[in-house]
Amino acid sequence: MDRLRKAETPYLRPGNMEFRVGDTVDVATRIVEGDKERIQTFTGRVIRRRGAGLSETFTVRRIVMGEGVERIFPLHSPKIAGVKVASRGGVRRSKLYYMRQRVGKATRLREILSFDEAEVPATPAPPAAPKAETPAKAAHTKKAAAAAKK
Repeated sequence: MDRLRKAETPYLRPGNMEFRVGDTVDVATRIVEGDKERIQTFTGRVIRRRGAGLSETFTVRRIVMGEGVERIFPLHSPKIAGVKVASRGGVRRSKLYYMRQRVGKATRLREILSFDEAEVPATPAPPAAPKAETPAKAAHTKKAAAAAKK
């Protein structure tokens, strides 16, 4: 097994593909037409990742004119120009085959809102102005402070 891994190491894509099942991705593929080459993107949700090494693949599903379209991409193929994550989806399964039966709003997934260090602003936000207390709330806090002193 070690000899096989050593043999395929030069063909592996450098860097790690940072996407998971449930993410919405833009897959940029190289298309050769005659002597010209162009890049075409396929945007959809990742419903499966399988395999390891050179044989690792991922399946992307999207809806085109009311029909579901799935494409299987080899992860380490030179035809893949890049994979960009558009949004992260929160899922609890490793394969999302159930999405094939879903239609319309039922295909939505919970979105994971996380910030990378590069996205966080360098300067901190100014402190918010203190809120004015209502008379009822001010009386309640005075009572709580008096009770705490006893």
